[in-house]
Amino acid sequence: MSWGTELWDQFDNLEKHTQWGIDILEKYIKFVKERTEIELNYAKQLRNLSKKYQPKKNSKEEEEYKYTACKAFLSTLNEMNDYAGQHEVISENMTSQITVDLMRYVQELKQERKSNFHDGRKAQQHIETCWKQLESSKRRFERDCKEADRAQQYFEKMDADINVTKADVEKARQQAQIRHQMAEDSKADYSSTLQRFNQEQWEYYHTHIPNIFQKIQEMEERRIVRIGESMKTYAEVDRQVIPIIGKCLDGIVKAAESINQKNDSQLVVEAYKSGFEPPGDIEFEDYTQPMKRTVSDNSLSSAKEGKPELKFGGKSRGKLWPFIKKNKLMSLLTSPHQPPPPPPASASPSAVPNGPQSPKQQKEPLSHRFNEFMTSKPKIHCFRSLKRGLSLKLGATPEDFSNLPPEQRRKKLQQKVDDLNKEIQKETDQRDAITKMKDVYLKNPQMGDPASLDHKLTEVTQNIEKLRLETQKFEAWLAEVEGRLPARSEQARRQSGMYDGQTHQAVTNCAQDRESPDGSYTEEQSQERELKVLATDFDDEFDDEEPLPAIGTCKALYTFEGQNEGTISVIEGEMLSVIEEDKGDGWTRIRRSEDEEGYVPTSYVEVYLDKNAKGAKTYI
Repeated sequence: MSWGTELWDQFDNLEKHTQWGIDILEKYIKFVKERTEIELNYAKQLRNLSKKYQPKKNSKEEEEYKYTACKAFLSTLNEMNDYAGQHEVISENMTSQITVDLMRYVQELKQERKSNFHDGRKAQQHIETCWKQLESSKRRFERDCKEADRAQQYFEKMDADINVTKADVEKARQQAQIRHQMAEDSKADYSSTLQRFNQEQWEYYHTHIPNIFQKIQEMEERRIVRIGESMKTYAEVDRQVIPIIGKCLDGIVKAAESINQKNDSQLVVEAYKSGFEPPGDIEFEDYTQPMKRTVSDNSLSSAKEGKPELKFGGKSRGKLWPFIKKNKLMSLLTSPHQPPPPPPASASPSAVPNGPQSPKQQKEPLSHRFNEFMTSKPKIHCFRSLKRGLSLKLGATPEDFSNLPPEQRRKKLQQKVDDLNKEIQKETDQRDAITKMKDVYLKNPQMGDPASLDHKLTEVTQNIEKLRLETQKFEAWLAEVEGRLPARSEQARRQSGMYDGQTHQAVTNCAQDRESPDGSYTEEQSQERELKVLATDFDDEFDDEEPLPAIGTCKALYTFEGQNEGTISVIEGEMLSVIEEDKGDGWTRIRRSEDEEGYVPTSYVEVYLDKNAKGAKTYI
């Protein structure tokens, strides 16, 4: 099958068809281009998505990725990033292997098509010129034949006419001969032109047009083959990345299979375990018998009377303070943990007339009983615990992490010690390097001055010494915490109530106060070491303790003898400074002088706050 023989008369249709084939090829190129743009945009969106959900460095999110589920999610994000990279590879390969080649081929195809059809048009014009020449020769031959026939007829007419002279007859005969000769010449020219045209026409339809059409057919078939190969390449580009995409998906599956719920549960325990013991049983309090409130065993007066220590059963050591809100820590640290006494039944004779009436005696609410239970353990709050509680309230973090539960504090201290050891190792390596360099300079003075390294060596040595001192400090705190954390066997005994707490003296009580809501847990293992540490810390941390500012004044309505810890005695009619309002527990903190302050029942005083100077605010 050949277009030259089958389609010898379809020159115009072939021209339209080949142009359509080029349009199809350009359309396919445009399709591949848009596909590459889609792949690039998809890869970009996948990368942005992966980046969006990546944990931020040095943030809380980064700490959350220690759990296996979060690690699996992070692996999924990384695999999706690689997955996006494969789509970029698809785009690049399609651009280089299909789009670029086809665009270059289209230009070559257009040039070849133009050349072939130019040759066809040239051959077509040539045959048309030959046809015109043949037609012209034919018309001339026909005209000459007619004129020769007319000349012959005219001669015969003149020859038959007796009235015509012989000269006119001869002239007519000569004219007829000339016309006959012209006709013969036109006949010969027409014959040769016809033969030449037939030859050209045969060559045109059997040689030139078949050759040209054959070239056009081959060009079109090459275009069809090329577009088919491009489609195969299109599929191969996708198929080449399928194994890598499969590995990415396998990585996601592997990450999902690595999730360990038990491990995550253990990490939650390690992250939030406080190390505290569950509270002990609540003792029964019998209210059927009249009870007379006595002076607390942990009051300042009892300490002066020489009660050195108190012993409690193991169950009474249960602590409920971990369940208390943080915003109540300061009031629990310093305020008397019991309801204030009611004012006297009647005012003293010196009281002003129409003075405030004493409220009726009410039954103590359950919250007061709960607070009294919580404070059943005798404590003497030292200034260190007070300052630590204040720092917690202000948002500051103690250097020894005493604001954390024991287990979390141990982890933080251990991490700090490890970091310091890494810094020491780094500085030590730097010192060794400087020392080696100094030795090299001593052996080869031309390489450098050894004295120039002394300053740097001294600086590094000082840094190492500072880091070692810092490490020793944190190791001491770590040893303190590890010594106070209950072992497994001890924990069982503590839960069964086998341990008894002891308070030896006021300073020891200050140390024990570190297990109160200021943020840490302590258990006295070595009193001698605690006495030294606490004494040093007390001297260092509270030389610059500043008194709280006064927020108003108050007048004592009744006489109050402050015998419990944290209270202060007042005399009726005495004027004092108010440094802390009633927080809802019935107590107001006042100051008599710079060194004498404490709590009194709010109903015993009349308070005048500075912000309400125009009107007195009385708590009765």
